[in-house]
Amino acid sequence: MQIVNLKLLNFRNYDSLNLTFSLNNNLIYGNNGTGKTNLVEAIYVLALTKSFRGSLDNVLIMDGKNLTRISGTIKDNVIHDYQIIVSNDGKIVKIDKKTKAKLSEYISKINVIMFSPDDLRFIKDSPKLRREKVNLDISQLDNEYLKILSLYNKILKQRNAYLKTMYLNSNNSSEYLKILTDKLINYGIILTGKRKSFFTKLNVVIKDVYKNITGIDDVSIKYLSNYEDYDYEKLNEIYKNCYKKDLINGKTTFGIHHDDYIFILKDKPFKDFASEGQQKNAIIAYKLAEIVIFKEIKNTCPILILDDLFSELDSEKITNILNLLNNDNIQTFITTTEIDLVSQDIKNKSKIFYCDNGKIKEEVQ
Repeated sequence: MQIVNLKLLNFRNYDSLNLTFSLNNNLIYGNNGTGKTNLVEAIYVLALTKSFRGSLDNVLIMDGKNLTRISGTIKDNVIHDYQIIVSNDGKIVKIDKKTKAKLSEYISKINVIMFSPDDLRFIKDSPKLRREKVNLDISQLDNEYLKILSLYNKILKQRNAYLKTMYLNSNNSSEYLKILTDKLINYGIILTGKRKSFFTKLNVVIKDVYKNITGIDDVSIKYLSNYEDYDYEKLNEIYKNCYKKDLINGKTTFGIHHDDYIFILKDKPFKDFASEGQQKNAIIAYKLAEIVIFKEIKNTCPILILDDLFSELDSEKITNILNLLNNDNIQTFITTTEIDLVSQDIKNKSKIFYCDNGKIKEEVQ
Protein backbone atom coordinates (compact mmCIF):
# COMPACT_ATOMS: atom_id res chain seq x y z
CA MET A 1 0.00 0.00 0.00
CA GLN A 2 1.34 3.42 -0.96
CA ILE A 3 0.17 7.01 -1.02
CA VAL A 4 0.91 8.36 -4.49
CA ASN A 5 -0.27 11.94 -4.08
CA LEU A 6 -1.29 14.20 -1.22
CA LYS A 7 -3.22 17.48 -1.41
CA LEU A 8 -3.76 19.76 1.57
CA LEU A 9 -5.97 22.79 2.01
CA ASN A 10 -5.72 24.92 5.18
CA PHE A 11 -4.04 22.14 7.16
CA ARG A 12 -1.99 23.40 10.12
CA ASN A 13 0.61 25.72 8.51
CA TYR A 14 -0.11 24.61 4.92
CA ASP A 15 -2.54 26.83 3.06
CA SER A 16 -2.25 24.73 -0.10
CA LEU A 17 -0.02 21.78 -0.94
CA ASN A 18 0.17 19.20 -3.72
CA LEU A 19 2.91 16.54 -3.47
CA THR A 20 3.73 13.37 -5.37
CA PHE A 21 5.73 10.87 -3.36
CA SER A 22 8.19 8.08 -4.03
CA LEU A 23 6.56 4.68 -3.62
CA ASN A 24 9.63 3.67 -1.61
CA ASN A 25 11.46 6.08 0.73
CA ASN A 26 10.60 9.75 1.31
CA LEU A 27 12.92 11.90 3.41
CA ILE A 28 11.55 15.19 4.76
CA TYR A 29 13.93 17.58 6.54
CA GLY A 30 13.95 21.12 7.89
CA ASN A 31 14.17 23.09 11.12
CA ASN A 32 11.84 22.55 14.06
CA GLY A 33 8.44 24.17 13.64
CA THR A 34 8.54 24.33 9.85
CA GLY A 35 5.86 21.67 9.21
CA LYS A 36 7.63 18.30 8.82
CA THR A 37 5.52 16.54 11.41
CA ASN A 38 2.43 18.37 10.15
CA LEU A 39 2.96 16.72 6.76
CA VAL A 40 3.14 13.15 8.08
CA GLU A 41 0.32 13.98 10.49
CA ALA A 42 -1.84 14.75 7.45
CA ILE A 43 -1.14 11.26 6.06
CA TYR A 44 -2.02 9.75 9.45
CA VAL A 45 -5.27 11.74 9.69
CA LEU A 46 -6.19 10.73 6.14
CA ALA A 47 -5.87 7.10 7.23
CA LEU A 48 -7.33 7.12 10.74
CA THR A 49 -9.43 10.35 10.78
CA LYS A 50 -7.66 11.56 13.93
CA SER A 51 -4.25 12.93 14.87
CA PHE A 52 -1.55 10.90 16.64
CA ARG A 53 -0.88 14.04 18.70
CA GLY A 54 -4.09 13.47 20.64
CA SER A 55 -5.25 17.00 19.92
CA LEU A 56 -8.75 18.27 19.16
CA ASP A 57 -9.81 18.14 15.52
CA ASN A 58 -10.24 21.91 15.20
CA VAL A 59 -6.52 22.56 15.80
CA LEU A 60 -5.87 20.88 12.44
CA ILE A 61 -7.53 23.85 10.73
CA MET A 62 -5.26 26.75 9.77
CA ASP A 63 -5.83 29.86 11.85
CA GLY A 64 -8.50 32.09 10.35
CA LYS A 65 -10.02 29.33 8.18
CA ASN A 66 -13.26 27.43 8.73
CA LEU A 67 -12.23 24.01 7.44
CA THR A 68 -9.32 21.84 6.36
CA ARG A 69 -9.29 19.27 3.57
CA ILE A 70 -6.90 16.36 3.11
CA SER A 71 -7.01 14.40 -0.14
CA GLY A 72 -4.87 11.43 -1.10
CA THR A 73 -4.53 8.90 -3.88
CA ILE A 74 -3.79 5.45 -2.47
CA LYS A 75 -2.37 2.60 -4.53
CA ASP A 76 -3.02 -0.92 -3.33
CA ASN A 77 -4.13 -3.58 -5.79
CA VAL A 78 -6.23 -0.82 -7.29
CA ILE A 79 -6.11 2.99 -6.95
CA HIS A 80 -8.65 4.86 -4.82
CA ASP A 81 -9.05 8.52 -3.89
CA TYR A 82 -9.65 9.32 -0.22
CA GLN A 83 -10.66 12.60 1.35
CA ILE A 84 -11.39 13.92 4.82
CA ILE A 85 -12.84 17.35 5.54
CA VAL A 86 -12.65 18.68 9.10
CA SER A 87 -14.65 21.72 10.18
CA ASN A 88 -16.23 23.01 13.37
CA ASP A 89 -19.34 21.08 12.33
CA GLY A 90 -17.50 17.74 12.36
CA LYS A 91 -15.88 15.42 9.83
CA ILE A 92 -16.84 14.26 6.36
CA VAL A 93 -15.01 11.30 4.83
CA LYS A 94 -15.14 10.23 1.20
CA ILE A 95 -13.85 7.35 -0.87
CA ASP A 96 -13.80 7.95 -4.62
CA LYS A 97 -15.95 11.06 -4.07
CA LYS A 98 -18.67 9.07 -2.26
CA THR A 99 -19.42 10.25 1.28
CA LYS A 100 -19.41 7.56 3.96
CA ALA A 101 -22.15 7.81 6.58
CA LYS A 102 -19.97 6.38 9.37
CA LEU A 103 -16.26 6.70 10.12
CA SER A 104 -16.20 2.92 10.70
CA GLU A 105 -16.94 2.49 6.97
CA TYR A 106 -13.77 4.45 6.20
CA ILE A 107 -11.21 3.49 8.87
CA SER A 108 -9.09 0.39 8.09
CA LYS A 109 -9.04 1.13 4.35
CA ILE A 110 -5.68 2.94 4.59
CA ASN A 111 -3.12 1.27 6.86
CA VAL A 112 -0.45 3.35 8.57
CA ILE A 113 2.12 2.47 11.20
CA MET A 114 3.47 5.49 13.02
CA PHE A 115 6.82 5.43 14.80
CA SER A 116 7.71 8.56 16.80
CA PRO A 117 9.77 9.44 19.89
CA ASP A 118 6.54 9.26 21.94
CA ASP A 119 6.21 5.59 20.99
CA LEU A 120 9.52 4.87 22.67
CA ARG A 121 7.76 5.70 25.94
CA PHE A 122 4.95 3.24 25.21
CA ILE A 123 6.23 0.79 27.82
CA LYS A 124 6.05 3.42 30.57
CA ASP A 125 2.85 5.08 29.36
CA SER A 126 -0.37 4.83 31.34
CA PRO A 127 -2.58 1.76 30.66
CA LYS A 128 -5.14 4.14 29.10
CA LEU A 129 -2.67 5.35 26.45
CA ARG A 130 -1.52 1.79 25.76
CA ARG A 131 -5.13 0.70 25.26
CA GLU A 132 -5.77 3.58 22.86
CA LYS A 133 -2.73 2.72 20.74
CA VAL A 134 -3.53 -0.99 20.62
CA ASN A 135 -7.19 -0.27 19.81
CA LEU A 136 -6.05 1.76 16.79
CA ASP A 137 -3.69 -1.02 15.67
CA ILE A 138 -6.36 -3.75 15.86
CA SER A 139 -9.00 -1.50 14.28
CA GLN A 140 -6.83 -1.11 11.18
CA LEU A 141 -6.63 -4.88 10.89
CA ASP A 142 -10.21 -5.70 11.81
CA ASN A 143 -13.06 -3.32 10.97
CA GLU A 144 -15.51 -5.39 13.03
CA TYR A 145 -13.33 -4.75 16.10
CA LEU A 146 -13.74 -1.01 15.60
CA LYS A 147 -17.53 -1.31 15.33
CA ILE A 148 -17.85 -3.52 18.43
CA LEU A 149 -15.48 -1.27 20.40
CA SER A 150 -17.67 1.71 19.53
CA LEU A 151 -20.75 -0.16 20.75
CA TYR A 152 -18.98 -1.23 23.96
CA ASN A 153 -17.95 2.36 24.73
CA LYS A 154 -21.47 3.59 24.02
CA ILE A 155 -23.02 1.04 26.42
CA LEU A 156 -20.32 1.75 29.01
CA LYS A 157 -21.16 5.46 28.90
CA GLN A 158 -24.89 4.68 29.27
CA ARG A 159 -24.27 2.29 32.16
CA ASN A 160 -22.13 4.83 34.02
CA ALA A 161 -24.76 7.54 33.55
CA TYR A 162 -27.50 5.22 34.81
CA LEU A 163 -25.47 4.24 37.87
CA LYS A 164 -25.19 7.93 38.79
CA THR A 165 -28.93 8.39 38.28
CA MET A 166 -29.70 5.37 40.48
CA TYR A 167 -27.45 6.70 43.24
CA LEU A 168 -28.76 10.27 43.18
CA ASN A 169 -32.42 9.28 42.94
CA SER A 170 -32.18 6.26 45.25
CA ASN A 171 -33.66 4.33 42.36
CA ASN A 172 -33.61 0.62 43.16
CA SER A 173 -34.93 -0.51 39.78
CA SER A 174 -32.14 -2.57 38.28
CA GLU A 175 -33.86 -4.06 35.23
CA TYR A 176 -32.40 -1.48 32.82
CA LEU A 177 -28.98 -1.91 34.45
CA LYS A 178 -29.18 -5.66 33.81
CA ILE A 179 -29.88 -5.02 30.12
CA LEU A 180 -26.86 -2.71 29.85
CA THR A 181 -24.64 -5.14 31.77
CA ASP A 182 -25.69 -8.00 29.52
CA LYS A 183 -24.70 -6.05 26.40
CA LEU A 184 -21.45 -4.93 28.01
CA ILE A 185 -20.48 -8.53 28.80
CA ASN A 186 -21.28 -9.82 25.31
CA TYR A 187 -19.39 -7.03 23.54
CA GLY A 188 -16.53 -7.41 26.01
CA ILE A 189 -16.20 -11.14 25.35
CA ILE A 190 -15.92 -10.50 21.60
CA LEU A 191 -13.31 -7.76 22.04
CA THR A 192 -11.30 -9.85 24.51
CA GLY A 193 -11.14 -12.68 21.98
CA LYS A 194 -9.93 -10.34 19.26
CA ARG A 195 -7.31 -8.79 21.55
CA LYS A 196 -6.05 -12.23 22.57
CA SER A 197 -5.81 -13.25 18.92
CA PHE A 198 -3.83 -10.10 18.09
CA PHE A 199 -1.30 -10.64 20.86
CA THR A 200 -0.98 -14.34 20.09
CA LYS A 201 0.01 -13.46 16.52
CA LEU A 202 2.25 -10.62 17.72
CA ASN A 203 4.13 -12.82 20.20
CA VAL A 204 4.92 -15.38 17.51
CA VAL A 205 6.62 -12.70 15.41
CA ILE A 206 8.13 -10.35 17.99
CA LYS A 207 10.51 -12.97 19.39
CA ASP A 208 12.26 -13.37 16.04
CA VAL A 209 12.31 -9.65 15.32
CA TYR A 210 13.76 -8.79 18.73
CA LYS A 211 16.35 -11.53 18.28
CA ASN A 212 17.38 -10.04 14.91
CA ILE A 213 17.91 -6.71 16.64
CA THR A 214 19.53 -7.81 19.91
CA GLY A 215 20.39 -11.51 19.70
CA ILE A 216 17.88 -12.23 22.51
CA ASP A 217 14.59 -13.99 21.81
CA ASP A 218 13.06 -14.21 25.31
CA VAL A 219 10.62 -11.32 24.86
CA SER A 220 6.82 -11.22 24.77
CA ILE A 221 3.80 -9.04 25.49
CA LYS A 222 1.44 -10.17 28.24
CA TYR A 223 -2.22 -9.26 27.87
CA LEU A 224 -3.89 -8.48 31.20
CA SER A 225 -7.68 -8.50 31.16
CA ASN A 226 -10.41 -8.41 33.80
CA TYR A 227 -12.27 -10.93 31.66
CA GLU A 228 -9.42 -13.48 31.62
CA ASP A 229 -10.97 -16.76 30.43
CA TYR A 230 -14.30 -16.25 32.21
CA ASP A 231 -17.55 -17.25 30.54
CA TYR A 232 -20.76 -15.20 30.54
CA GLU A 233 -22.12 -16.70 33.79
CA LYS A 234 -18.93 -15.97 35.73
CA LEU A 235 -18.71 -12.42 34.36
CA ASN A 236 -22.35 -11.76 35.20
CA GLU A 237 -21.69 -12.91 38.76
CA ILE A 238 -18.68 -10.55 39.03
CA TYR A 239 -20.72 -7.57 37.83
CA LYS A 240 -23.39 -8.38 40.44
CA ASN A 241 -20.72 -8.45 43.14
CA CYS A 242 -19.43 -5.07 41.93
CA TYR A 243 -22.88 -3.47 42.02
CA LYS A 244 -22.53 -1.59 45.32
CA LYS A 245 -19.02 -0.45 44.47
CA ASP A 246 -20.15 0.71 41.00
CA LEU A 247 -23.14 2.55 42.51
CA ILE A 248 -21.01 4.46 45.02
CA ASN A 249 -18.38 5.34 42.41
CA GLY A 250 -20.90 6.20 39.71
CA LYS A 251 -18.99 4.17 37.15
CA THR A 252 -18.25 0.63 35.98
CA THR A 253 -15.23 -0.50 37.96
CA PHE A 254 -14.82 -3.87 36.22
CA GLY A 255 -14.41 -4.57 32.51
CA ILE A 256 -12.13 -4.62 29.51
CA HIS A 257 -11.83 -0.81 29.61
CA HIS A 258 -9.27 -1.54 32.36
CA ASP A 259 -7.17 -3.92 30.24
CA ASP A 260 -3.42 -3.50 30.03
CA TYR A 261 -0.46 -4.93 28.10
CA ILE A 262 2.98 -5.53 29.59
CA PHE A 263 6.26 -6.12 27.78
CA ILE A 264 8.09 -9.07 29.31
CA LEU A 265 11.82 -9.85 29.12
CA LYS A 266 12.89 -13.18 30.61
CA ASP A 267 9.70 -13.38 32.70
CA LYS A 268 10.18 -9.88 34.14
CA PRO A 269 8.40 -6.61 33.22
CA PHE A 270 10.43 -4.42 30.86
CA LYS A 271 9.47 -1.20 32.65
CA ASP A 272 11.00 -2.40 35.91
CA PHE A 273 14.06 -4.33 34.76
CA ALA A 274 15.01 -3.38 31.18
CA SER A 275 17.41 -0.59 30.30
CA GLU A 276 16.35 2.40 28.17
CA GLY A 277 18.13 0.82 25.22
CA GLN A 278 16.36 -2.51 25.69
CA GLN A 279 13.01 -0.72 25.93
CA LYS A 280 13.67 1.16 22.68
CA ASN A 281 14.60 -2.12 20.99
CA ALA A 282 11.37 -3.69 22.26
CA ILE A 283 9.26 -0.90 20.74
CA ILE A 284 11.15 -1.21 17.45
CA ALA A 285 10.48 -4.95 17.50
CA TYR A 286 6.79 -4.31 18.25
CA LYS A 287 6.42 -1.97 15.30
CA LEU A 288 8.27 -4.28 12.91
CA ALA A 289 6.22 -7.26 14.12
CA GLU A 290 3.06 -5.27 13.40
CA ILE A 291 4.16 -4.84 9.80
CA VAL A 292 4.53 -8.62 9.46
CA ILE A 293 1.04 -9.15 10.88
CA PHE A 294 -0.48 -6.50 8.61
CA LYS A 295 1.08 -8.25 5.64
CA GLU A 296 -0.22 -11.67 6.75
CA ILE A 297 -3.77 -10.56 7.53
CA LYS A 298 -4.40 -7.91 4.87
CA ASN A 299 -2.01 -9.21 2.22
CA THR A 300 -0.47 -5.76 1.87
CA CYS A 301 2.17 -3.68 3.63
CA PRO A 302 1.14 -0.57 5.58
CA ILE A 303 2.61 2.87 5.03
CA LEU A 304 5.41 3.45 7.55
CA ILE A 305 6.09 6.84 9.16
CA LEU A 306 9.32 7.42 11.10
CA ASP A 307 8.90 10.85 12.67
CA ASP A 308 12.00 12.52 14.14
CA LEU A 309 13.57 9.24 15.23
CA PHE A 310 17.09 10.56 14.62
CA SER A 311 16.60 12.50 17.86
CA GLU A 312 16.27 9.18 19.71
CA LEU A 313 18.05 6.56 17.59
CA ASP A 314 21.39 6.69 15.80
CA SER A 315 21.70 6.54 12.02
CA GLU A 316 23.01 2.96 12.10
CA LYS A 317 19.96 1.69 13.98
CA ILE A 318 17.53 3.42 11.62
CA THR A 319 19.47 2.08 8.63
CA ASN A 320 19.18 -1.42 10.14
CA ILE A 321 15.42 -0.94 10.53
CA LEU A 322 15.11 0.03 6.88
CA ASN A 323 17.29 -2.91 5.85
CA LEU A 324 15.01 -5.30 7.74
CA LEU A 325 12.11 -3.86 5.71
CA ASN A 326 14.00 -3.75 2.44
CA ASN A 327 12.48 -6.90 0.96
CA ASP A 328 8.89 -5.85 1.69
CA ASN A 329 8.74 -2.77 -0.56
CA ILE A 330 7.24 -0.68 2.23
CA GLN A 331 6.62 2.97 1.48
CA THR A 332 8.40 4.92 4.22
CA PHE A 333 8.32 8.56 5.34
CA ILE A 334 11.25 9.80 7.44
CA THR A 335 11.38 13.25 9.04
CA THR A 336 14.46 14.83 10.59
CA THR A 337 15.87 18.20 11.58
CA GLU A 338 19.43 17.12 10.82
CA ILE A 339 19.96 15.87 7.29
CA ASP A 340 23.65 15.33 8.05
CA LEU A 341 22.76 12.54 10.49
CA VAL A 342 21.07 10.58 7.71
CA SER A 343 23.31 8.02 6.09
CA GLN A 344 24.19 8.45 2.43
CA ASP A 345 22.65 5.04 1.78
CA ILE A 346 19.24 6.27 3.00
CA LYS A 347 19.57 9.51 1.01
CA ASN A 348 20.44 7.63 -2.18
CA LYS A 349 17.30 5.50 -1.83
CA SER A 350 14.98 8.40 -0.97
CA LYS A 351 13.02 11.18 -2.59
CA ILE A 352 14.09 14.23 -0.56
CA PHE A 353 11.85 17.14 0.44
CA TYR A 354 12.99 20.33 2.18
CA CYS A 355 10.40 21.88 4.47
CA ASP A 356 10.39 25.61 5.28
CA ASN A 357 7.44 27.29 7.02
CA GLY A 358 4.56 25.75 5.13
CA LYS A 359 6.42 25.40 1.87
CA ILE A 360 7.96 22.16 0.62
CA LYS A 361 10.52 21.85 -2.11
CA GLU A 362 11.62 18.59 -3.72
CA GLU A 363 15.41 18.33 -3.99
CA VAL A 364 17.02 16.80 -7.03
CA GLN A 365 19.99 14.60 -6.14
